[in-house]
Amino acid sequence: MTAPPSPSPAAEPEALRRRAYDALAAARERTARLTDCVDDGELAAQHSPLMSPLVWDLAHIPNQEEQWLLRAVGGRAALRPEIDPLYDAFRHPRASRPSLPLLAPREARAYGAEVRDRVLDVLAAARLEGDPLLDAAFAFGMVAQHEQQHDETMLITHQLRRGPAVLTAPEPPRPTDGPPGGPARLPAEVLVPGGPFTMGTSHDEEPWALDNERPAHVRVVPDFLIDTVPVTCGAYREFVDDDGYRDSRWWAPEGWEQIRRHGIGAPLFWRRDGGRWLRRRFGVVEAVPDDEPVLHVSWYEADAYARWAGRRLPTEAEWEKAARYDPVSGRSRRYPWGDAEPTPDHANLGQRHLRPAPAGAYPAGASPLGVRQLIGDVWEWTASDFLPYPGFVAFPYREYSEVFFGPAHKVLRGGSFAVAPVACRGTFRNWDLPVRRQIFAGFRTARDAG
Repeated sequence: MTAPPSPSPAAEPEALRRRAYDALAAARERTARLTDCVDDGELAAQHSPLMSPLVWDLAHIPNQEEQWLLRAVGGRAALRPEIDPLYDAFRHPRASRPSLPLLAPREARAYGAEVRDRVLDVLAAARLEGDPLLDAAFAFGMVAQHEQQHDETMLITHQLRRGPAVLTAPEPPRPTDGPPGGPARLPAEVLVPGGPFTMGTSHDEEPWALDNERPAHVRVVPDFLIDTVPVTCGAYREFVDDDGYRDSRWWAPEGWEQIRRHGIGAPLFWRRDGGRWLRRRFGVVEAVPDDEPVLHVSWYEADAYARWAGRRLPTEAEWEKAARYDPVSGRSRRYPWGDAEPTPDHANLGQRHLRPAPAGAYPAGASPLGVRQLIGDVWEWTASDFLPYPGFVAFPYREYSEVFFGPAHKVLRGGSFAVAPVACRGTFRNWDLPVRRQIFAGFRTARDAG
């Protein structure tokens, strides 16, 4: 899945319309793939109290689309105002959603099709300027990103679901700068020079960026070193085998309480089978691959590993500088490889593969300093709390970002193999509770220079 070229505020209306149409169509095609592969009973079932039933997402997606694109942008009358409370994510926690009178799968699909038909009429007639929601087709891009984010959420539900595999995908590419079938020959870490850089973005640079990515501002970080690739399963297994989960020295107090209370002794979905480790991945049980970035670890687990290794998690600013800063030009790029939209040669995105690529893959996606796999494969936990940038303004609603700011949530950067290109860029910020393990999250470590 390759993203259409990024729009600019000055782009021709027809180019903006095409960009928006393609983004909406790609998201809906993926939603269908994730929901057509199981029967109605599985769609309505709650596979984990951590997640909604898939059928809730199936109707929540068009309900948000109706509210923003038909009502707010198009000025149309509400189609199904009575269902708005059912699909309000703030009103109903995930664990309670199965008890709601949700639309049945057939009804949810019909609702989504009707909303989309009317949205395309609105898109065809919209001026795409003169209003913050319309400038550069922002509202249409926001809705496409919203659907793709729920597609990633539904993919998490598929991972939690018990039963035979229903999803398939080709294997990701292996590193090309090493022996055939072997690991890439790369330095363990990369020095990132200290000094100022531009963090975040602006409407002119990234018209579909969301409010927490703005505004662009100058940050200063000292010299530091960061892992060339994400921490692998093989490296993490050394921590497990060294009784890392039984040694309180490595754990933040809240993290130590979590693993003791829940009996956690390895990443989620791992289990020991004699002398080897196995994992369950989308209905398939397989040996844990040593060369693949570790997945399904909480912030507490990532932080404990880093302490055990004599290192630390990078701050969010350090991560972004490693990903975007070009020491030759002094500017911040849109992506590690430059300003061009991601292609399959750059990064593992869009559910093209159902697993991270081996560490060292995607040399074309490396940053100017040589750091790899900063985009795609696994979300990467950072040391930072989710906080607003200086000059932050909530847009178009407080509930997207502002209500989550504070020390309760930690920032993740970079995107996973489950993230669509439209919802992934060098400035994109994700956040979650530090206990979360079901998300497609891994990490890399850093240390101070000198």
